[in-house]
Amino acid sequence: MRPIRTSCKRLAALALALTLALAGCGSKDAEKREKQLFAMDTVMFLTAYGGAADEALSAATDVINALAADLDPEREGSSVHALNAGAGGAVPVSADCLSVLDTALAVGQETGGALDPALYPVIRAWGFTTGQYRVPSRTELDGLLAEKDTAAIAIDDATGTVTLPAGMAVSLGAVAKGYAAQRAVEAMADAGAEHAILSLGGNVQTLGETRPDGGPWQVAVTDPRDTGSYVGTLSVGQTAVVTSGGYQRYFDEDGVRYIHILDPATGMPVDNGLASVTVVTADGARADALSTALFVLGEQSALDYAAAHEDVELVLVTEDGRVVVTAGLAEGFTENSGDYAYEYP
Repeated sequence: MRPIRTSCKRLAALALALTLALAGCGSKDAEKREKQLFAMDTVMFLTAYGGAADEALSAATDVINALAADLDPEREGSSVHALNAGAGGAVPVSADCLSVLDTALAVGQETGGALDPALYPVIRAWGFTTGQYRVPSRTELDGLLAEKDTAAIAIDDATGTVTLPAGMAVSLGAVAKGYAAQRAVEAMADAGAEHAILSLGGNVQTLGETRPDGGPWQVAVTDPRDTGSYVGTLSVGQTAVVTSGGYQRYFDEDGVRYIHILDPATGMPVDNGLASVTVVTADGARADALSTALFVLGEQSALDYAAAHEDVELVLVTEDGRVVVTAGLAEGFTENSGDYAYEYP
């Protein structure tokens, strides 16, 4: 068994994504400030520009650290831990927890259950929360799935409480980093920054329609076969660019690879021919949620979703060596690998 968490190649890929995003911002910009931190089980790179850059980085760091503490289901004292411990009754949680849970439930509902925050006990059974990886039996998975009743989760905005059915538990990991990136750039803007970029693992969020030099932000899309490289770059404005893929976390056992993205219907790792899904849309939390849900749905359903939602664009990388780029990104996408066939449906 070989667990994968944060490898040197993944760190290189994160640094590459940020470097590309900042390409063209020359050394003449003396008001560029950078910061690196580790939170939410990932290395994060923050960059801000302008006279308020230091204040912006401090504000963003405070937001990220606070959310990391509040949304961690394994951390006593967090909203999510309290919610799970109090299942069966109405539990007061933070406004951030309410917002993230609401996003997870909404995206889950509109994608037919492809995202399910109540899958947490199943994720734990696989060891993806603890690093104690194992392959659960079909009987164990069926028993855990039978206890799940996501539709019965009740949110009361007026009282700031959430009620889970007794015996249930949730995790907000599929939305938390995207939400943190969104809230962090908002804090940077409030602190006076006009241009900034954050890379929180597979979540990139930009502030400002352009870089300080007037050019578009350029964000790399990681190559799932070689995470130290990339399949192409996206030229974007102020938006979120979020990628989910099986290469980000997995383990091998008896010659079989088990990825961390699970199908809520079966409790098994997704195996549908997709290697990664990159979502581009304005809201970081929604982008994060959709990147997981659309990965679960598969290539055609993901493309159908994007076609029906004009604010959502995709880059899909398939196991059979194709990169599929939706129409709204085609003009701003630059190919980078001769090992893939590029499609623009």
